[in-house]
Amino acid sequence: MHLEIITPEQTLYNGEVESVLLPGSFGDFQLLNNHAPIVSTLKKGKIKIIGKLNIEIELRDKFEYNENDTSINIESGTVEMKNNHVTLLID
Repeated sequence: MHLEIITPEQTLYNGEVESVLLPGSFGDFQLLNNHAPIVSTLKKGKIKIIGKLNIEIELRDKFEYNENDTSINIESGTVEMKNNHVTLLID
């Protein structure tokens, strides 16, 4: 599925991923390929992204990396998934 992460200042990531784990306002949830369309608000927490990400060098300090996933901390946000395209608007 395709993931786009956007802040008020810039686009942090735009590319393919396997799955995304999100801190939803009413509980954490995961988006996988072919997930039903959804729009949800996000609370303060960590977004975990599974898959091999190709992040631009100047943006790499905004992410945390470990063996299995890449993550980014957020204060709040909104997510929309439709037709295997995930758009994250985050603060």
